[in-house]
This record gives sequence, structure tokens and C-alpha cells, in this order.
Amino acid sequence: MSVATSVTEYKNFIDGRWVASTSHRVAENTNPANESDVIGRIRLSSREEAREAIHAAQKAFPAWSALPAPKRADYVFAAQRIMEQRKQEIAEILAREEGKILRESLGEVQKTVNVLEFIAGEGRRMGGVTRPSEMPNTFCYTVRVPLGVVSLVTPWNFPLAIPAWKIAPAIVGGNTVVLKPATLTPGTAVILMEIFEEAGLPAGVVNLVLGAGAEVGDELLENPAVKAISFTGSNEVGCRLYEQAARRHIKVQCEMGGKNPIVVLDDADVELAVESTAQGAFGSTGQRCTATSRVVVQEAVADRFVDLLKKKAESVVIGAGLDPKTSMGPSVDRGQMEKVLEYIEIGEKEDRATLVTGGKRAEDGGLKDGFFVQPTIFDHVKPTMRIAREEIFGPVISVLRVKTVEEAFEVANAVEYGLSSSVYTNDVNRIFRFIDRIETGITHVNSPTMGGEAQLPFGGMKATGVGSREMNEEAFDFFTEIKTVYIDYTGMKRDTNVY
Repeated sequence: MSVATSVTEYKNFIDGRWVASTSHRVAENTNPANESDVIGRIRLSSREEAREAIHAAQKAFPAWSALPAPKRADYVFAAQRIMEQRKQEIAEILAREEGKILRESLGEVQKTVNVLEFIAGEGRRMGGVTRPSEMPNTFCYTVRVPLGVVSLVTPWNFPLAIPAWKIAPAIVGGNTVVLKPATLTPGTAVILMEIFEEAGLPAGVVNLVLGAGAEVGDELLENPAVKAISFTGSNEVGCRLYEQAARRHIKVQCEMGGKNPIVVLDDADVELAVESTAQGAFGSTGQRCTATSRVVVQEAVADRFVDLLKKKAESVVIGAGLDPKTSMGPSVDRGQMEKVLEYIEIGEKEDRATLVTGGKRAEDGGLKDGFFVQPTIFDHVKPTMRIAREEIFGPVISVLRVKTVEEAFEVANAVEYGLSSSVYTNDVNRIFRFIDRIETGITHVNSPTMGGEAQLPFGGMKATGVGSREMNEEAFDFFTEIKTVYIDYTGMKRDTNVY
């Protein structure tokens, strides 16, 4: 496959204008399937440039928040239509920049279109409630009001969908936005800004600053004009951000790690469970927060399950995302690949874990210039092992064998995370017992752990998340405040014990 020779110089988008950063710190945006393929260069913006973006958002807020919500939503509908028209182009850029295969990239673009459509529709439904007052001739109701300037910090693994599912409810809710995307995927964020610009969004409503967390990220958190921050990323960064935001008494939303289990019980359709496990573990190279990283399987079907999963893993075609033959792409960069390989080494050293297949960097067949890791399976993993407890974010699956249904449920919950889960069984009693017991924000029955639909809330429990859910109408719980209104139409003074 030929390598494109044109190199893009990415710019910030501030106050409706594309502005080149004056920073001398430069990072390259490379194709993880071939590190010699340089897609673009990103200047790591300064704290002062982040301040300029915040000021632009602050200046735009009064007029934007005064615009009726249905009119604000019209811009999101326009962005949705533009994105649909550019779907193939965006997916190809996403696949080259992030590494996921084209089918998965097209899926991410479609998911983003769905999110924009649903949230735009909320512009005509976003409201409060009326409640009867205990006092006569008094009308009581609630209304949602915007926060002001909100900061959004987003990761590289879904560089289009996650920024969009934060931006859309933020601006339909009447806020103005400063986005700091991951430095590994600036091109996709730039495309999203281009789409909002083409949709006619007023200057300053949405702003983009490219840079590192130490400068831009800190300013987006600490600047007194910022009234809320929504973050998706690692637990280490998210917990630190949560602490800092608490000191400022601002709203914070953190979507962090996952260690998602598939529970396979002895009455399950084993072939179906294997298919779903492979999708969840090796799809998107395991670089989803909802990826399947553990299988908790009853001993009665464990040998058969592992044998079939091994065959599935060894049939995966590793390669560049834009190659139509590829079924799994690379890790996003060298650092992520090395982290995955380090965890594989840890797994090989942990007591009694068995490496079934994989376990190495994939370099044969023209892959040596990319960041490819073989699909990897560990069997006989114990719940206390690091590979069973810590998020790896790569194509590595741990199989944990159990004897009873109760033990399966206990092991599934025996991690600090609680994002997604799945159970495979044909017993309705077991299904509902699992739903009652599992400590995850999302759960599936006889379907994979990954994925989420635009009209349903997304988020997790325990160490996975802080703050209210993302997507669907519940997204507005974070991006707005509730104002309660009492209208007394008696026209006279009266005594009341209400407070």
C-alpha cells in the first residue's frame, strides 16, 4: 500500500477562526500501521492559547445561551447531515490515524451520526417538570439552565464519537465549549470542528485547542471561567482531575477504565459465546473501554470454550486498517504496544497462568513497521492476578475457570471497575440473577460486552466513572443545572412554613 506524501499542519479553532499555534513543541501524527507514514504535525499549544479559547467561549456564551434550545439544536442537525455526506472520507482518515479497521471506523462515524441526531432532537424535548404546591394559587415548575463555559478532554480510541457525544449535549444545553482532544488523533478532531463550522455554528461556541495535558489540560481545569469539565481517559488522570475540580466546586464527569467480563455458564451456547468473546477482545484491537478482557467460564464447558477461542484468535488477520483483508489493526502507538507486551510478559510470569496462543509482537508479512500485537489468550488465570485485574487495553483475554454459578458472579465482580458485562446462558432465572448481582453500568445478555446506542445512557459504576451518565437525554443532567420556580399569584402577603 502506498504511503501518502502530503503532511498536514493542524491548527487550533478559536473564536470561529483557524489559528496556527505559536508553540515550538511539535509532535508527529503517524499511522500506527506504518510509523514511516507521517500524516500530520501538531504544535502543542501553550497555556496562553488555551486561555484565548476559553475567553472566546466566555464571550460567545451570553448570546448562545439566550438562543432557544430548538434553534441551538438546528446547528447539531446540520452537522449530522454534513457528517453523513462525508462518512466514507472521515472513516478512511480515522482508520489511518487511529489504526482501527475501515469497517469499525465506518461504525464509529455512524454511531456519531446517531448521537448527533438524537441529541439534536432533545432540543425540542429538553424541559423540566411541574409539581403541585402545598400553597394555594401557586404554580411550581423546574427549568434547565446552562452552566457556561465547559471543558472537554477526550481520548484517542474513539476520536470522533466521544468528542461529539460531549459537544452535542453541551451546546444544545446552552453552554459554550473548549475541546482538547488526544494528541495522537488530532486529524479527526479537526474534521469534527470543520463540520460544526460548515454547519454555521456562531464563532466561539465550539473551540479546539491541540496540546498536552500539562499545559492545555491544566488551564482547561483551573481557569475560573470554566464551570464544568467532562473527561474520558485513564483512572490516574481522571482521579487527579476529580480532586482538582472538587477544590474549585465545579461539576466534573469522568469516564475511566474497564475490565469487562463475559460470564459463560454451563448451559450456554458456547459457539455464540466464543464468537462474542472474540469480537469483544480483538475488535478495535481491544482498545475500547467496553472491550472484553475477562471470560469467567464454568469448568464443564471451559475446555471446549478455550479450544474454539484459540482457533478464532489464530484466524484473525492482522494488518493496516485500510486493507480490506484486515480483521484487526495495530495498537495506537509504540507506547501502547509496549504496554500490552509488558502485560503479556507479566501474565507469563504469574503463577499457573497458561499462555494458549499469541503473546508476541506481530512482525511477519510486512508488519514490522507497525505496532501490531498478536491476539493473545491466557487460560487458568486466577482473580488475584494482575492480568485479571488491571486494564490492558489490547487484544489480550484472560480465562478464569469456576465451578458454580455463584462463584462465576463473584469473580465477575472481583475488580475495581464496573463498566460493561455480559452473560451467556439459556436459563431465565440465571439471567435475572446475573442482572441483579452484576456491578456494571451496562450489561448484556447473550451478546458482546462492547457497544452502546445513542438513545441509551453510557457509563459505569465503581472506579469506572464519576458523575452522571453520557449520551441519551441523561447527558443533560451534567451539562445543565435545575432551577426551581415558584409563582405566587395570590397578590397578597401570607404566612408559610415552606423553606
